[in-house]
Amino acid sequence: MGLRTVLHDWHVAHGARMVDFGGWDMPVQYSTIIEEHTAVRTGAGIFDVSHMGRLSFGGPDAMALIQRIYTNNAATMKDMQVRYGLVCNDQGGIRDDVLVYRWPYGWLMVVNASNRTKVVAWINESRGSLNFQMTDQTLTTCMIAVQGPKAVELCRGLTETDASKLSYYFAAPTRYAGQGCVVSRTGYTGEDGLEFMVNAQQGVQLWEELVKRGAKACGLGARDTLRLEAAMPLYGHELNEDIDPFQARLGWAVKLDKGDFRGREALERRQHDPALRKRVGLELEGKRIAREGANIMTDDNPVGTVCSGTFGPTLQKTIAMAYVDPACTPPGTPVSVDIRGALAPARVVPLPFYKRAKT
Repeated sequence: MGLRTVLHDWHVAHGARMVDFGGWDMPVQYSTIIEEHTAVRTGAGIFDVSHMGRLSFGGPDAMALIQRIYTNNAATMKDMQVRYGLVCNDQGGIRDDVLVYRWPYGWLMVVNASNRTKVVAWINESRGSLNFQMTDQTLTTCMIAVQGPKAVELCRGLTETDASKLSYYFAAPTRYAGQGCVVSRTGYTGEDGLEFMVNAQQGVQLWEELVKRGAKACGLGARDTLRLEAAMPLYGHELNEDIDPFQARLGWAVKLDKGDFRGREALERRQHDPALRKRVGLELEGKRIAREGANIMTDDNPVGTVCSGTFGPTLQKTIAMAYVDPACTPPGTPVSVDIRGALAPARVVPLPFYKRAKT
């Protein structure tokens, strides 16, 4: 049996199909993936993301620690800002992709569920003589994501701080139902939305209030199709210890000029390596889905591998993300995907596949 979030019993009681994900029992769907996906694209959906690791940092050297293990530049962040970045190994491969929050009094790092213990060990290994304190708040808090074009309005009045005033990728320590919490304007679906971190004891209360306000409970299945349409990489699929940020087209989150950090020397070497495959988008003809690990071919030669594929409910197209040889990266390049021995025609397309209309 995996770890359970404080919302586990609610999920089971409301008919969710539960699966193991990163060592946690998590809901994959309540109704259908398409129904939940559509709710997020057209209204508002909620996701239990309490399985994500939440690591809090304080002390005089907290920023120095983050700078030592983080590819982006924490020193240029404003108070209350949230910034995406990577944690790399010494060979430049990605150990995790993370969000860093800067507070006037400290820092928070949100990490992937499956990588939490690995990242904590990496932090301790990288500590050296730095003076900081790290607190793992994963099991004492609940984290809920509200996503969709109606998400922000639906949350109006929930917290003392008006979350609708938050800029994108900013956060605010505030209060919910009389207790301290954090609300941030981030997400992993391609839509606008908010994420709430509350005390574990308040998790069910907040979740049920959001459902009462009209948000649809959604599982990991819809989360995957939504993030894939938005071309957001998923650790263990697009990202792993052998792939570097430049291959993953995440070079914008690497600041080689900020000073030394773990993996920097290797990343400087790998940045312009002409032999390394790059992440691209694929659009396939027909409705057969290209599964992870499927070979990509040109003229009977393997030129890449699929890392994620689905039928995009919003796009009504079959899409995939893959790593291909540099010669095959230009949009429009025709390729074939080996789907169980049959070659399906496809072409390289720009990422993301889906981009929400700005209001």
